[in-house]
Amino acid sequence: MSFGQVVIGPPGSGKTTYCRGMKDFLTALGREVVIVNLDPANFFLPYECAVNISSLISLKEVMTELQLGPNGAMIYCMEYLELHSDWLFKELNNFKEKYILFDCPGQIELYTHHHSVKNIFQLLLKWNFRLCAVHLVDSHYCTDPSKFISVLLTSLSAMLQVELPHVNVLSKIDLIEKYDELDFNLDYYTEVMDLKYLLSCLSNDFFFSRFESLNTKICEIIENFGLVNFIPLMIEDKETMLCVLRSVDKANGYVFGALENNNMAIFKVAASEYLDVLRDLEIQEKYLEDIL
Repeated sequence: MSFGQVVIGPPGSGKTTYCRGMKDFLTALGREVVIVNLDPANFFLPYECAVNISSLISLKEVMTELQLGPNGAMIYCMEYLELHSDWLFKELNNFKEKYILFDCPGQIELYTHHHSVKNIFQLLLKWNFRLCAVHLVDSHYCTDPSKFISVLLTSLSAMLQVELPHVNVLSKIDLIEKYDELDFNLDYYTEVMDLKYLLSCLSNDFFFSRFESLNTKICEIIENFGLVNFIPLMIEDKETMLCVLRSVDKANGYVFGALENNNMAIFKVAASEYLDVLRDLEIQEKYLEDIL
């Protein structure tokens, strides 16, 4: 049995940086970690890659030979990987019992309505991998109510489509102050509280006020499901990394295993909801005190 994370999210959300940082963090905790690159558009890897999809198929070659654009070529690559899943199984068979980070493509439709990536994840489960999907979203979307609603809908769609235990992360939280001021405290965005207050911010915009009824229905859908919330993350900060890891370990079941002596310590942290609240508050105060 192997545990791991499939790291998904839109382009520029920091998936590759997250994989590198999480590998260093887990290594410091004593876990044996490898990274698998499943993104054929990821040509420059800042980490040592145990398995690379470029050994199977190249995005550039697909674009050239089939005369496809980058989006169409990416979908072709994922369908090709699904068709040749035996290659992936053989490669992963060399890393049994290790913790695996899967660095996935950034094309968002792969996680919202296309089926190849979902089918690949289901194959991994059949191969006895215990996985959690870590969905990264750039925190600067919080500064724009319309974009944040879109992020919520996209995150919900990905959760329903991927069908894995899911952890949503607001990445680059330390850079949020460089964009604009938040209309509400950070916990409003991380906990996805009553969205009617966010709609009131849109009513001041002439363009979005024309779609008030549509925006209201979208927010109602998100609230009715009640699935989406976020964990703030600064990749270089150990506290925020621990918050994410704690949630991931609960989601994929790692804390209930016995792979290492450090499990008990991590489990105690995961079991303490009081510490969860305190740590989240400390993170908010640490990085947003200047703008709040």
